[in-house]
Amino acid sequence: MATTSMLKAIFLCLLVTAAASTPRGRKPHSRPPCQQLVFYFHDILYNGHNYDNATSAIIGSPQWGNKTAVATPYNFGDLVAFDDPITLDNNLHSPPVGRAQGMYLYDQKSIYGAWLSFSFLFNSTDYVGTLNFAGTDPLMNKTRDISVIGGTGDFFMARGVATLSTDSFEGDVYFRLRVEINLYECW
Repeated sequence: MATTSMLKAIFLCLLVTAAASTPRGRKPHSRPPCQQLVFYFHDILYNGHNYDNATSAIIGSPQWGNKTAVATPYNFGDLVAFDDPITLDNNLHSPPVGRAQGMYLYDQKSIYGAWLSFSFLFNSTDYVGTLNFAGTDPLMNKTRDISVIGGTGDFFMARGVATLSTDSFEGDVYFRLRVEINLYECW
């Protein structure tokens, strides 16, 4: 009997200690990232007059929208496919180190927001392979986190978090995203 109550007391003390040491809210990463990268990708939306420079196009729009101008309100319902250059700095004319290819869907009616699914494709002397991303992008936030859900080549089975921030934009036609990537699984 005494042993059972002593084991229960020890278990209770360990449980309380563990609960007290766990921070509330956001769970911290238990280890530092195994790889950190920063890239910029540049998106130029086709607007009916810029075919030669466009790197993205509206491929689906709501009934009230069209494919050369974003829908109102908040671009809701527009589906955009893109093939954007990735650079190491924020200059559109810098040599690209790869391409960002995928799509985004404007999915909110009351504020600017999108759901993203895309890959970074690398074929350079620095990196070879892909990194795959998916997640929601609340565009009005200064920084947004999306998941790194896999990769190939140098990034085989990579897992982590990509923090997006809008580095620049020009109306509905051009935007540049800074993508800070922290990988927590590296093979």
